[in-house]
Amino acid sequence: MSQGVEGGGSIVLRWQLAAALKELREQAGLTQEQAVERLRAGDGRWSRSKLSRVEIREHNIKPREVEQIFAAYRISDKKKLESLRRLAAAASEPGWWAGFSNDEVPASLRPFLSLESGLVARRDFQSQLVPGLLQTGEYTRAVIDAVNPWMFSPVEVERRVAARMVRQQIISKENAPQFHFILDGTILHRVVGRKSVMRDQMRKLLDVSERENVTIQVLPHDAGGSPGLEGPFSILSLPEPTPDIGYAEGPAGTAYIEDRARVRTLTMRFGMLAGAALSQAESLEAIAAAAERFS
Repeated sequence: MSQGVEGGGSIVLRWQLAAALKELREQAGLTQEQAVERLRAGDGRWSRSKLSRVEIREHNIKPREVEQIFAAYRISDKKKLESLRRLAAAASEPGWWAGFSNDEVPASLRPFLSLESGLVARRDFQSQLVPGLLQTGEYTRAVIDAVNPWMFSPVEVERRVAARMVRQQIISKENAPQFHFILDGTILHRVVGRKSVMRDQMRKLLDVSERENVTIQVLPHDAGGSPGLEGPFSILSLPEPTPDIGYAEGPAGTAYIEDRARVRTLTMRFGMLAGAALSQAESLEAIAAAAERFS
């Protein structure tokens, strides 16, 4: 991802603010050089570099700097000013992950969590594990123990589990994003932890699927070869005018995909997977059957 990799405040809110401020400058009929000349005549310390970084989403801007921009651009819309001042303040507020250490919520994950907190929708394909947003606490513990045996103390494991459970609040919050999950059928058969862990995990999938903003599909074994063979990935939909972003993670790290052609390819892949997967009703039947097997 080319912008906002530090993941401090809200990346999405900063991007929205950047787009709004650039639009205001263009509506005022000003080039960046002309805008900076006006800004330098007022309060604050401005340069062409600073304004450019604001507009390309690389620099946080304070509420008082929003006021300086409105004055320089000679914009008298007080309602718009207050709206963007609030947006600037909110963009700098730390997310829920700020309460956890880097050992509990890795620094490499924080930019993604910042994006996730501002999502409109997410499409997600998983080939190995139940997605983190849908996991039970016991399933998460079993995954940690399986992937990183003896690496964390019991206290560290519990803090990591707690972080994941807090993260899941995005599904049930007010104005929650739309989620569409496609799970490879292998996930319903691979025993992670004890059978009782899998039983409870399958039941959680059934419970979450009752939410209007959540769709869960299962890609059956008899689907044969599919775009899913290339591995798990997500498509993140952000508020307008920000275009969709592709996302993938693995042992080598995380990858953010902003190139429009590559994102279109991911979108096509997801559409093909959705078409090859069981319907939502059939998928829930498959999950219910898995829960019964693990009972």
